[in-house]
Amino acid sequence: MNIDLTDTTSSQINAALVKARRAAGSPAVGMVLTLVIVTDEGNHYDALKAASEASKEHPSRILVVIKRPGRTPRDRKLARLDAEVRVGGDTGTGETVLLRMHGELANHAQSVVLPLLLPDAPVVVWWPEDAPEHPSEDLLGQLAARRITDAQATEDPVATLVQRAATYTPGDTDLAWTRITPWRSVLAAALDQKHSAVTSAVVEGEAYNPSGELLALWLAERLRVPVERRVTEGPGLTAVRLETADGTICLDRADGALAELAMPGQPDRHVALHRRETSELIAEELRRLDPDETYASAVRFGVDALAKEEKARKAAGEEPAPAAEPAPDASSRKAGKKAAARKAAT
Repeated sequence: MNIDLTDTTSSQINAALVKARRAAGSPAVGMVLTLVIVTDEGNHYDALKAASEASKEHPSRILVVIKRPGRTPRDRKLARLDAEVRVGGDTGTGETVLLRMHGELANHAQSVVLPLLLPDAPVVVWWPEDAPEHPSEDLLGQLAARRITDAQATEDPVATLVQRAATYTPGDTDLAWTRITPWRSVLAAALDQKHSAVTSAVVEGEAYNPSGELLALWLAERLRVPVERRVTEGPGLTAVRLETADGTICLDRADGALAELAMPGQPDRHVALHRRETSELIAEELRRLDPDETYASAVRFGVDALAKEEKARKAAGEEPAPAAEPAPDASSRKAGKKAAARKAAT
């Protein structure tokens, strides 16, 4: 059921929600959290689609805040709230409210959102595109137990990571970190099987990929070894190599879907490591609402090095060039042959 409200108020929206639930035959509220999406008119469709998919696992009241401050001084002075209430249908067991805030009201979104929060339920705020520099100090961010950003969606992901580290507050997280959960799981399992000290590591992936930077920081922080970042054509992350006393542990994903794990003394095996949809990332983040201490340690580790690298890159005005590779060992030669075969096939 859809209900359109023009020039409305929060109390009228609440009344419409009750009416829609009764019409759908489910007067009880069975949702576990409130998910607030802060976006714009051009990006709200994709964000809402991802959130609706995630709500199948986590029934939620989804509040989509669309700010339309206006372009002229006259438009900016006018304050109006338009809303669209959706219950049932594509929203599943949850509820969706689109809040279009016009004029001056766009600067006071928290006053509209606060009366619409589910009572005694956690609040999560997600910025799919540009997020505030300090999410926990944002007026909407202050309402949330968890704040989700996405460095990959910004113009300068590496600089954004530096900013996230400088302003980190318990409850902050980033989808660039969520994207590497399968990589971290496979690598941790591989090291559990191979009890050999790691001496160095290499992370390969596209330039300016924040997930690659975070994975390199995580490895450096957990293993306390030097980690080299090599630039490839992608897509996304392509390989991680861990040098041990017994040989090289290599997790190679050249096509963005299926990876090959090579370990010394063991046969190579294939690992499903596909690039996940945004809905899967949001669903994962909603499974835990406590502070992610592992993310905090990784994003803060080596932040000074990231900041220096970013400053040097901006001063040079050039993209970082791939680092020179050392003489390949047997595993590297094997990976190189496979890459050449793939390139020839395409």
